[in-house]
Amino acid sequence: MTRPLTGARVQITPQGFALFRDFLQEACGILLGDNKEYLVSSRLSSIMNEQSYSSLDELVSAMRRSSRLKEQVVDAMTTNETLWFRDIHPFNILRDRLLPELSSGMQPLRIWSAACSSGQEPYSISMTLDEFKRSRPGQLKAGERIVATDISPTMLEHARRGTYDMLAVGRGLQKDHLSRHFRQNAEGGWQINRDIQSRVEFKSLNLLGNYGILGKFDIVFCRNVLIYFSSDLKQQILRKIHTQLKPGGYLFLGASESLGHLSDIYEMVHCSPGIIYRAK
Repeated sequence: MTRPLTGARVQITPQGFALFRDFLQEACGILLGDNKEYLVSSRLSSIMNEQSYSSLDELVSAMRRSSRLKEQVVDAMTTNETLWFRDIHPFNILRDRLLPELSSGMQPLRIWSAACSSGQEPYSISMTLDEFKRSRPGQLKAGERIVATDISPTMLEHARRGTYDMLAVGRGLQKDHLSRHFRQNAEGGWQINRDIQSRVEFKSLNLLGNYGILGKFDIVFCRNVLIYFSSDLKQQILRKIHTQLKPGGYLFLGASESLGHLSDIYEMVHCSPGIIYRAK
């Protein structure tokens, strides 16, 4: 017989886990794999102990009555680990290939960072834009804007502040970027400079929702998030992203992610290293 998994007062039965897994996918699209009870226990134990819920069945029932609790749980279950200039080559492709191609447009360049977490990706994009403009004075005359979205209010609040501790700035940020684009505050943290921060607008967005309010984009970064969705939802999200891309616009995915069967709307572009996708 399967024994319930306990962590403090948390009990996770197979039935409770299945109920919670269905609710989580319905709420935000995240698909928990089998044998992920330990992850649920570690991420939800504090919430469940604070609210005196002893089982996932109780928690799911309470979430159906409370949008605030639902928000807390989704926030806790969202993977928020991120790096500066993650995998580096997407930012090199942006600087060396896409910005020269797109910089002479008559409209402001628009870039979307989907699932931006605590802000490292959109701020890395902004630093890349700054580097490009310094090396090519007079380019991007029409201006540029980065829209960064996430489902987590906690992460968005953190990202908007633009303040990071030493551990966070040490995760992928080179010393020259730190010295050029940050200043140390009185508490010992690092505040990103206003010129980098002002390019980025943070918005709350569930990738299962409507993207129309965001407008059209020249470039979309949707990296290392689709791996958490089912195949069907992944295809739906990629088709919706396509509707937000301008014709000939570009999509960046994570290193372990692919389009699947969407060659009718996207064209693969090999960049050596790296692959990006052009909207047909």
